[in-house]
Amino acid sequence: MKELESFFSSDGSISKVISGYLPRSSQLEMAKAIAKAIESKENLIAEAGTGTGKTFAYLVPAIFSRKRTIISTGTKNLQDQLFKKDLPLVRQVINVPFKSALLKGRANYLCTYRLENALNSSFGFEKDDATSLSHIKSWSKQTLVGDISEISDVEEGNPIWSQATSTADNCLGQDCVDYADCFLVKARKKAQEADIIVVNHHLLCADWSLRETGFGELLPDAEVVIIDEAHQLSDIASNFLGVSLTAKQLNELASDTLIEYFKDAKDMPDLRTACEDLQFEIKDLRLAFGMEIRRGDWKEIENNPKISSALKLVHEQLKRLSERLELASVRTKGLESCFDRVEELETQLDGMINNNSGKWIRWYETYSKSLTLSQTPLDIAAEFKLFMQQHKASWIFTSATLSVANNFNHFSEGLGLSETPCNSWESPFDFSSQSLFYHPKGLPKPTESDFTEKIIEFALPVLKASKGRAFFLFTSHRALKIAAEILEDKIDYPLLVQGTRAKAVLLDQFKEKGNAILLATSSFWEGVDVRGDALSCVIIDKLPFSSPGEPVLKARLDAIQKQGKNPFFEHQLPSAVIALRQGVGRLIRDVNDKGVLMVCDPRLLKRAYGQQFLDSIPPMKRSRDIKDVEEFFKLNENGVSSKKDVETESQG
Repeated sequence: MKELESFFSSDGSISKVISGYLPRSSQLEMAKAIAKAIESKENLIAEAGTGTGKTFAYLVPAIFSRKRTIISTGTKNLQDQLFKKDLPLVRQVINVPFKSALLKGRANYLCTYRLENALNSSFGFEKDDATSLSHIKSWSKQTLVGDISEISDVEEGNPIWSQATSTADNCLGQDCVDYADCFLVKARKKAQEADIIVVNHHLLCADWSLRETGFGELLPDAEVVIIDEAHQLSDIASNFLGVSLTAKQLNELASDTLIEYFKDAKDMPDLRTACEDLQFEIKDLRLAFGMEIRRGDWKEIENNPKISSALKLVHEQLKRLSERLELASVRTKGLESCFDRVEELETQLDGMINNNSGKWIRWYETYSKSLTLSQTPLDIAAEFKLFMQQHKASWIFTSATLSVANNFNHFSEGLGLSETPCNSWESPFDFSSQSLFYHPKGLPKPTESDFTEKIIEFALPVLKASKGRAFFLFTSHRALKIAAEILEDKIDYPLLVQGTRAKAVLLDQFKEKGNAILLATSSFWEGVDVRGDALSCVIIDKLPFSSPGEPVLKARLDAIQKQGKNPFFEHQLPSAVIALRQGVGRLIRDVNDKGVLMVCDPRLLKRAYGQQFLDSIPPMKRSRDIKDVEEFFKLNENGVSSKKDVETESQG
């Protein structure tokens, strides 16, 4: 503990690498609590308000413990920041030597074998795809680690990457001719030798789901597991413990089999026919769902003869392809791999079609040219608790948003952590002087057909007072589109709209312009850090309740109701509170930030549950008068202190 006190003191080690560092009691207390949990081999839920400095608060005690540690972050961006920025800073001044490694999922690493297969394919590619493959080929000769985020010429989301990366299905493993130089293998080997391994929740959960079937061990055994952005873990874990079968997977299987056919099995025309027939049946299945892009319950498939018939034909065609590949699989490792894949996919589809156990949620999702069939476990708490018991380590769960009105039950019960100690440290920021919460009178009801149009009229004076510099966050893409069309002709500030450019590009433009208004939905509600004057206002259209018609949520709500509990108060409300807290968290990111929060949903005051939201957000001064908003910006722009404090209005 003395080491920690010294490290985080005003003239301690950390002050040497962070300019203007000021000690924060909450950061030191959090670090001590984590150190104690690690030393005692116990688990801990640690909520830390914005500005606490939670990254260093868990990094430093983990390194001091000299125990092998896995740190899992919510996104790859946070993962890169932790490994490339935060860890090097600590390494400069901590007196404990340690090896660190960055490990991502296999789709983030170049597969030279598949790249060569694509470049030599007899199918050919469209001009844009061929150009992208050429860029990837040039980069492949220079890269040392094969992380696809290195290359700027080809975006990570470009579908062409499927031709130059591997999946668990199509990887040849030790039978691959390029195995000795495999970037993924090298990254995993480095992780096995490291003291601090930085992963993301998707990789952590992928390892967990594989261990459950006895094929895992992607990640090295660790004595400490730290889950940052832990509020995301439950949803990600649910997806990985389930099964998803995509049209893309089936089409890739057919395409890869055809590549192997032309190389080594041209004397087996039935194999080619089986591949082409499967591709035809997949297209037919997608068309059977209609052109609408939507999610739906599995019952819709069972009750629609056209869809169920098309699905049956895909299933039968998979079986036929399996029979042909079984005969061909003795020829090459490539054909053997395709046979293993078709067997696995056929088993998954069969299990999905015939699963009536009641322990799983089955659903589908359609896209413009593709679809996904999924089954998700109804409850993961028991499974996660068992996983933790099998994986003996100190588990630390941390985030800025784990509680609802200071109650951790929603988070802890969802992961089977009811017996885990919970601690919370408030933000060191002075929200009462740095911010204002504006909730105007006369707001329309969210159910009104022209709700978005009406709230824009309330938002325009705020945007004028803030001189742009705002995030306008929406709970639906439809509302976002309406707002973009209206605001284009009503404001004089740069308007940036989610979906028009890549997220990173939009954020860079927002910071550069300094007076822009960014319209966005859920992906900008969290994991976005804009400090300084460029972001001085956050406007939120509605309380972020998830649609109860969404198939996975609907099934969970039905299950809660069957247990004799209230699904709204047990699940929907706490989930919405945590989502709102994330959105609010975009506003004040630094001790010098100033800003106005505006929430346009009248249910905050008109429904009893609104108090749960109000009790869960920072202690801002509150007003319902636009003049207070104008005064707030005027005073802070001029840099003078206010003679008239904005009155705190009772919202109870």
